[in-house]
Amino acid sequence: MERIKAAYSLFPVFVFLFIWEMAARLELIPGHFFFPPFSAVVHEFYHLTANGVLPTNFLKSLTRVLIGFITGSIAGLLMGILMGYKESINKTFHPIFSLLYPIPAVGWLPVLMLWFGISEMLPIMIIFICSFFPVLYNTVTGIKTVDKDLIKVAKTLGASEGGILSTILVPLALPNICTGLRLEAGMAWRVIIAAEMVAIPTGIGALLMRAESLIRIDIVIVCLIVLSVMCLSFERFFIYMEHKLTGKWR
Repeated sequence: MERIKAAYSLFPVFVFLFIWEMAARLELIPGHFFFPPFSAVVHEFYHLTANGVLPTNFLKSLTRVLIGFITGSIAGLLMGILMGYKESINKTFHPIFSLLYPIPAVGWLPVLMLWFGISEMLPIMIIFICSFFPVLYNTVTGIKTVDKDLIKVAKTLGASEGGILSTILVPLALPNICTGLRLEAGMAWRVIIAAEMVAIPTGIGALLMRAESLIRIDIVIVCLIVLSVMCLSFERFFIYMEHKLTGKWR
């Protein structure tokens, strides 16, 4: 039954690809030179994979996303726990973060270019900033929405500060934390592609820009497909983890 549902959900995708292929081959789209058939895109995907261009650039982007996302999420999580649990820390840092949070991650690019130059640190810091603030705010919200009576009962029973954090606050805040991680997992890929298109000479975004300058729309579409698949994969992974960690409580 599950396989039938999965096949049914993919049916519109196959129809879309068939229409794409036919429209390109029958030259139904004005300016068909810029609209290659899907089979040509698949062929170019194979060619780029076989000669190592796509794997090399993909691994560059993937490494940057993983390092920036993991470090940014851990920093946001720890800071969010402190701000959510200690009101004095929240009052100290909340005004600062409220000023910085509205700035788009890519908006930091000129500043980071001056600070770090064109180096590997630049895209990693962009992803760090992109991941830090949403995880921070979702963690603070999750901690603050925990029933205060539970904390009072735990303190009455002699629970330590660390015990309250590890057994009550963080577990009950997990749904909010997972939501922040899920939302930013896909956004990290969108931001790294934008940063690589503007300032980084390697990665999927840089390959996309080189293809655009050579008017290779097939390579551009390959890069966009890779971006789409990675955004979807990251978001699906965190949906799965969210269900595994919090499914029993819902």
